[in-house]
Amino acid sequence: MASTNFRPLHDRVVVRRVESEEKTKGGIIIPDTAKEKPAEGEIIAVGPGARKENGELVALDVKVGDRVLFGKWSGTEVKLDGVDLLIMKESDIMGIIG
Repeated sequence: MASTNFRPLHDRVVVRRVESEEKTKGGIIIPDTAKEKPAEGEIIAVGPGARKENGELVALDVKVGDRVLFGKWSGTEVKLDGVDLLIMKESDIMGIIG
């Protein structure tokens, strides 16, 4: 993402999905057609934050490099520099892992 000059606005973040395991704990291999899209990702870029009604800037709780969980249908899928990414609001993120 370093080669891209894309910066999300306001309280939006750019997330790259983290691929899930291809096997179950029991060793069964899951075919691509049966896999669900992972709801875990890494923050690639963050916007400056949301603004309150009085104009004060509220910084985001997430930062670049954080691993996060988000809703199954969260965000808008985009392709930048050939990489599939999601752009979503910080409120779509359920939590930070680790």
